Amino acid sequence: MSEDTTTTKPQGLRKTRVGVVVSTKMSKTIVVEYVARVPHPTFKKIVKKSKRFYAHDAEEVAKLGDKVRIRETRPLSALKRWELVEILKH
Repeated sequence: MSEDTTTTKPQGLRKTRVGVVVSTKMSKTIVVEYVARVPHPTFKKIVKKSKRFYAHDAEEVAKLGDKVRIRETRPLSALKRWELVEILKH
């Protein structure tokens, strides 16, 4: 049995979210608001839950109001745990 030494460890599954940029005031950081439609635990009615994520935008290409896809990553700062993957709509 020969072992292949060039194999890389598979990266774990990372969550992705699609949301709208609500702030670009920080350097290399955007705030993305994600809205999820989930059933209420007791009444089962569909309700909207929103959450804000701080995402890393190294090139600072995202603008206010853009629809973007973000991906989970290692902690980059006290609040940033997401990174910008792509801009879906300007």
